[in-house]
Amino acid sequence: MDAPRANLPPLSLHVPEPRFRPGDEADFSDVVVPPAGSARRPDTAEPASSFRELAYTLVRVLDESGQAVGPWNPRLDPEALRKMLRAMALTRAFDERMFRAQRQGKTSFYMKSTGEEAVSVAAAMALASDDMCFPSYRQQGILITRGYPLVTMMNQIYSNKGDPLQGRQLPIMYSAKDHGFFSISGNLATQYPQAVGWAMASAAKGDTRIAATWCGEGSTAEGDFHSAMTFATVYKAPVILNVVNNQWAISSFSGFAGAEATTFAARAVGYGIAGLRVDGNDALAVYAATEWAAERARTNQGPTLIEHFTYRAEGHSTSDDPTAYRSAGEPNAWPLGDPIRRLKDHLIAIGEWDEARHAAQDLALAEEVKRAQKEAEKNGILGHGLHQPFETMFEGVFEETPWHLREQSEQMIAERKAAGI
Repeated sequence: MDAPRANLPPLSLHVPEPRFRPGDEADFSDVVVPPAGSARRPDTAEPASSFRELAYTLVRVLDESGQAVGPWNPRLDPEALRKMLRAMALTRAFDERMFRAQRQGKTSFYMKSTGEEAVSVAAAMALASDDMCFPSYRQQGILITRGYPLVTMMNQIYSNKGDPLQGRQLPIMYSAKDHGFFSISGNLATQYPQAVGWAMASAAKGDTRIAATWCGEGSTAEGDFHSAMTFATVYKAPVILNVVNNQWAISSFSGFAGAEATTFAARAVGYGIAGLRVDGNDALAVYAATEWAAERARTNQGPTLIEHFTYRAEGHSTSDDPTAYRSAGEPNAWPLGDPIRRLKDHLIAIGEWDEARHAAQDLALAEEVKRAQKEAEKNGILGHGLHQPFETMFEGVFEETPWHLREQSEQMIAERKAAGI
């Protein structure tokens, strides 16, 4: 047996601890926010090794006065900016009404994206409409931006007779192939290897479409994330890998996924791919970064990992109480502000919007969502009766229903008819 090393201190284990707990005053003064426009924009053909610093800084476009500055300014026309603002505001209005519907017992579960609308809306606008998205469960803004009907989204949330998924998915886990929106999974990070595989298939077929996927920073600790990264770098898959760093997983802070050691964008450096760290509450920065990464993917320069540095303003879901594990002052103390307000301020600063038009738009969007809700509820709400024909339980699993399930289905139908059901 080795002799004790008396000259060495005993080993200790580091357990990450969030800086603020309930009752603490939140203070983000140590969060480094570089000036807007200070990050360089490399050519999309540059090798990833030449701009590693972009994985550690913060790509920003909107400055404190609401102006778009620097090389990442996408120079969108005012109409595109208003369209982006409307989609973000509509996403928030949709979230508010569906959150209320859950509290009223009309559905079992909901997840809001408050404070993170730019991550999905701006990215969706920068992608081509036929690019394939592999989202996590907080990217409803993609569907809204792509014009997916609000009523259909609500039908899925209510699991009613209008639900295109026939009540077989948890509320908010949409699937819309015709809108390039892959089925959401509650299992964390499964969409990452699926997105990379889809992108590899697109390249193998000589197509021009690329894939984009999203996960939270907590999900980067999953094995699926790293498997996807390996395949993406080896085969230079045309895919954009988005990490939404909103500071909190379900109830554990980002330190448990490695945030204390380095940025999440820095994981790109280890895999030898392009990495960008972006102000996720700056819609123009998100748009510019996605547009840049999309061009890189389409020109066979390989994948890009984008870390969206943002903040989850609300609970993880309607099943979560964030006041039990974080400071109540955190959302207001977050230094990067609110993405809708920042884009609104930009449009006002350039003379293309005003507070009265914004207030009128909010009212109009609230009415639009309310009308959609009334229409969806004509199809029923969760828990109020059987909304799908009973025999559909045998459908949708096999391409060709096997004989024993056909037999069981026929027997069940006969028994229900005999019972007068």
